[in-house]
Amino acid sequence: MDSKFLNHTRRSVVGFELIDFADSKEISSMRETLSVDTPTHIRWNDWEYGSEVRELRSLYEKGKANQWNASTDLDWETPVSKDEWMGELDMSLLANLLKMMGKSEAEQKAAMFDEVAYTCSQLLHGEQAALQLCGQLTSLCPTTDEKLYAANQVADEARHIEIFARLTGEKMGTIYPIMPTLKFLLDELLAVEGYHMKTLGMQTLFEGMAVGIMGMMREQAFNPLLVHLLQRAEQDEARHAAFGVFTMRRVVERAEPEERDQMEDWAFKVLEALNASQQLGMLHALGPKYGIDANQVTEGMLAMPEWRELNSQLYMHTVVPNLIRLGLITERTRDQWIACGMLVESQFSGKSVPLSS
Repeated sequence: MDSKFLNHTRRSVVGFELIDFADSKEISSMRETLSVDTPTHIRWNDWEYGSEVRELRSLYEKGKANQWNASTDLDWETPVSKDEWMGELDMSLLANLLKMMGKSEAEQKAAMFDEVAYTCSQLLHGEQAALQLCGQLTSLCPTTDEKLYAANQVADEARHIEIFARLTGEKMGTIYPIMPTLKFLLDELLAVEGYHMKTLGMQTLFEGMAVGIMGMMREQAFNPLLVHLLQRAEQDEARHAAFGVFTMRRVVERAEPEERDQMEDWAFKVLEALNASQQLGMLHALGPKYGIDANQVTEGMLAMPEWRELNSQLYMHTVVPNLIRLGLITERTRDQWIACGMLVESQFSGKSVPLSS
């Protein structure tokens, strides 16, 4: 396997490789780099305009039927206040830490508010990448069904940018900058060659993660606007992740063993780097405001006996099971996923999909 992403930022904490950007100039430079070189081409569809892949055409029809208007289908008059609980206590790491520190309920509510705004800001930045990548897929995909679906998803992503920008900017007052690790990985997805790798990276990996993040937040959220917004976006994201599975299943079936191994290794590299960030970006950004030491908290979490089981919940929600179904987590790489806390065998036992190629 190639070397891991962002090796120069890594340090070991209780046996876990943590990505931690310490150079503020490097972070600023990454955020200021707005142009990404993306070698690409335009692919005609062999002049075939009928449906070639039934499940993709069905997904396209669902996408058309489930379009919605962000301006009128969400109640933007709903109050969003740091004086009210945004959700259950377990929805916020910061709120939990403040409770353990004996801080007031008002401070806990404010910390949860800020953490939700930070998380939704990162989702917003990811939606911009998805918008641009789906534009690439309309040119790169070889079949009419894929092109039509990708074009439909462009509209979804525009709507998601709209709702997360309005939530964070208008209702919550702050759009936080993109995390450096996330910026690096999204640039990687935009620049990687081949429609199959872009589909694997955005539709399968990042859309799968988005389904997990939005689903877990929605289940714990109290604020009606946040709940409804996440519910709407999550329904769209589920279709996007399904497109990734449907398309990549055909790609993997046709791939030579070496090509399949390459996709399997790259998928691990992308999610391993995302996982190696843990929540340091948020903790560095918001911790000082609440008297929280980011490094101390991260080291404490990684030392917890149950850390791997807790950490794996997000990955086991959607993205890891989908990769296993695709044959992109096999016996060859399974132990690496377990070691990084992204897959726990006990959580996967009893599922119908085998952990083998």
